[in-house]
Amino acid sequence: MHYVTSKSILSKNNGMNLYRGCTHGCIYCDSRSKKYGMNHAFEDIEVKENYLELLKKELRKRTPSMIGTGAMTDPYIPLEKHLGHVRNTLELIYSYGFGFTCITKSDLVLKDLDLLKKINEKARVVIQMTLTTADDDLCGILEPHVCPTSRRVEVLNILKEENIPTVVWLCPILPYINDTEENINSILDYCIETGVKGIFCHGMGMTLREGNREYFYQKLDEHFPGLKEKYIRNYGDSYQIPSPDEKNLMRIFKRRTHENNILNNFNEVFSFLNEFPQKSYQSKLF
Repeated sequence: MHYVTSKSILSKNNGMNLYRGCTHGCIYCDSRSKKYGMNHAFEDIEVKENYLELLKKELRKRTPSMIGTGAMTDPYIPLEKHLGHVRNTLELIYSYGFGFTCITKSDLVLKDLDLLKKINEKARVVIQMTLTTADDDLCGILEPHVCPTSRRVEVLNILKEENIPTVVWLCPILPYINDTEENINSILDYCIETGVKGIFCHGMGMTLREGNREYFYQKLDEHFPGLKEKYIRNYGDSYQIPSPDEKNLMRIFKRRTHENNILNNFNEVFSFLNEFPQKSYQSKLF
């Protein structure tokens, strides 16, 4: 971990990044890509030391709406348990009447359940959970330093009981690894059971580019001997890596989500995430 003094905390679309880098160890992580210009080791987490000052300044001049985080780095990495930076931002978000949404794979989100409930009563909260495989043993290979899928499903059920809306990211689907009908149906069973409002699914496949490709191939050699050569032979240096069974798996996905009234269109799910109640919350910190 290392600290930096940053010039910004929120994007123009209210995206917030408190940390840069990750220690979950997911073998497929696109955030490792050189495209993002990270100038430090991926596991050496960059922490914005002036994050609260920056966030307070931004919230004061913006109209209350949804604040999102987790697009590049899961906000609930293990470091958050000790630093509590997400919790501190949630307190500000609550005070200023904004809503909150995040993408995570971690049950650490539950440590802030009290604040999430308060924000959801005053404005709005949506928690987005990534599910890649229903098999906890396989999950331990693909995402080795974060809670298993079964625990994430428990988190979704707890959030359902607390009336906090949830969305699932069904991705990535790795060819020849988790791209089976059994896996997709099992994840969809979880989504139906836990009452998720929508599912993001860009297609049944993954992406690879310089930086994350090399790491992914290294892990394939470690856990799935011989599979790297199959990827190279079938996909070369392609960015888009679709499952050979993509059409069939997408049919299953669309049919079952439609049957269970789960949003499955990217734009519709995105709109759901950004819905904000038309209430006037102008409480400010002075």
